[in-house]
Amino acid sequence: MGPAIIFIFMALFMTRSCEHKFETLENYGQIKPFVYTDISGSKRSSSEFKGDIVLITTIQESCLDSCSILLWHINQMIYQRIWKNRTKKRKQIRILSFVTDGNGNPTDNLTEVEDVLKNQVPNYDPSIWILANGDVKSIYNIKHNGASLLQDGIKFQELMLLMDKKQCLRMVLSGKREGHIRRMEQSIALLQKEYDKASAKTE
Repeated sequence: MGPAIIFIFMALFMTRSCEHKFETLENYGQIKPFVYTDISGSKRSSSEFKGDIVLITTIQESCLDSCSILLWHINQMIYQRIWKNRTKKRKQIRILSFVTDGNGNPTDNLTEVEDVLKNQVPNYDPSIWILANGDVKSIYNIKHNGASLLQDGIKFQELMLLMDKKQCLRMVLSGKREGHIRRMEQSIALLQKEYDKASAKTE
């Protein structure tokens, strides 16, 4: 089921969402700025994602044999939707997957993981689904309601984080459960709708 913290996050979210009829997602606060290295070896910063919605995950060099996320489902339910809307300026969404060794530690075997994605995702676009090498534990070191996403050890790798355009955390769900991946897809759509409404008010 993933770390216990997910239930704390979700319990709060589900209660408030029902009250507000799913109009907005909860805001769990700012994600600390971070740096990472991409597959070309270039150093990059989270600041480049300001103005984008970003789904943050981990992915293992051992995929597909041993993955902490359901890669096929994330591809089908989330990536394909992003790819179909890639030309729409106001719908800029990225997936940022940190490659780990399975124990939550960074690894530079990004090329091997890219080969997996190319085989599993025929229309794989590295500008949309970005592979990263970096200190992912520091990114997942998020505390809320008295609990931490890291409290259950390496199980944090199963979690998907949804970062909004202001780089705030808006949703945490397990990438190991089909229903949660579907819910994350709905959360992304809901967040996009929130921005569309705000944009319409200013036009």
